[in-house]
Amino acid sequence: MKSLLIFSALVFPMLVHTSIFSQEVIDVDYTQAVREARLMIDSLMQSGKVPGIDVAVSIDGRIVWSEGFGYGDLEQKTPVISGVTRFRIGSVSKPLTSAAIGLLMDQEKLDIDALIQTYVPAFPQKKYPVTIRQVGGHIAGIRHYRDDEFLSSAYYETVSEGLAIFKDDSLLFAPGTEYSYSSYGFNLLSAAIEGASGQDFLTYMQENVFEPLGMISTTADINRRIISNRTSFYALDEDENIINAPYVDNSYKWAGGGFISTTHDLLKFGEAHMGPGFLSQNTLRTLITTQQLKNGRLTHYGIGWATNAENPGRSYGHSGGSVGGITSFLVYPGYKMVVVLLSNSSDTRYGNVPDRIASLFITN
Repeated sequence: MKSLLIFSALVFPMLVHTSIFSQEVIDVDYTQAVREARLMIDSLMQSGKVPGIDVAVSIDGRIVWSEGFGYGDLEQKTPVISGVTRFRIGSVSKPLTSAAIGLLMDQEKLDIDALIQTYVPAFPQKKYPVTIRQVGGHIAGIRHYRDDEFLSSAYYETVSEGLAIFKDDSLLFAPGTEYSYSSYGFNLLSAAIEGASGQDFLTYMQENVFEPLGMISTTADINRRIISNRTSFYALDEDENIINAPYVDNSYKWAGGGFISTTHDLLKFGEAHMGPGFLSQNTLRTLITTQQLKNGRLTHYGIGWATNAENPGRSYGHSGGSVGGITSFLVYPGYKMVVVLLSNSSDTRYGNVPDRIASLFITN
């Protein structure tokens, strides 16, 4: 395969801009797939008034398409630079956190079937016992956001401080009997990672997940820090005008939705979870295999990873919704392919576009 690295002017007829500069990587063997995928992105951005999107596809460890569309900052007319611009990835933070769980499993420092209090002794006992595995699979009964908690602007100094939001609430149901998605459950897992590793969560992630995988642009979305190439964040108002997204502080939920990253970093992460190596085969299988409720129903969710409900063998990954960013992250192990889409609007609606893009490259 032969790839071209191009810095070119793209004519992109969108309501908010016309000519944009974007760094591209295009494998010449996939020219037709790229041409058709561009039309999908064009349509999605215009219909949804999305300021900026970055998309990248890797096959067998090689980037075959990487292209930025639109603006990272509308006011400054700063273009999205593919693989460079950093976006909020929302709940795609969960598989990143899952990697830390997996490493501690392989090191025999964490037992996912142990009670959560084994690693977080300060977490209150509930009516029913709760395990790490159940929390990671959203079947523990830990609640999700309430009211305007998703728009929290409060700063939390530590993971433990953030647990105060929900730690005293009752479980929604007996663990293992229902599935109920919970970002707060991953806050609890980050505290368990601290207890098992002896390090604070962000340090552990940096030293054991991001650095070993070469994810040099992935970090916590800390507002007070100057973070190069961080996009601005947008939303649509009630009249569908593009506006600045509300100010939020993600310090209450690093593990469940607080990281920023790039398409290229997430390609690396996906490739590392396509087979054993970074994690052992048994651990990887545990993380990506759907859990099962006590009534036998499959949840289509492992530990931090969602599986394809219609075709479980085709793909696994995660979506991510955040204030000022929507992410799609998919791994197709049978094709050794990873597909990543990042946007800087709260109101981006990808629909089935990511899987349609994958199909273009599969059938190329």
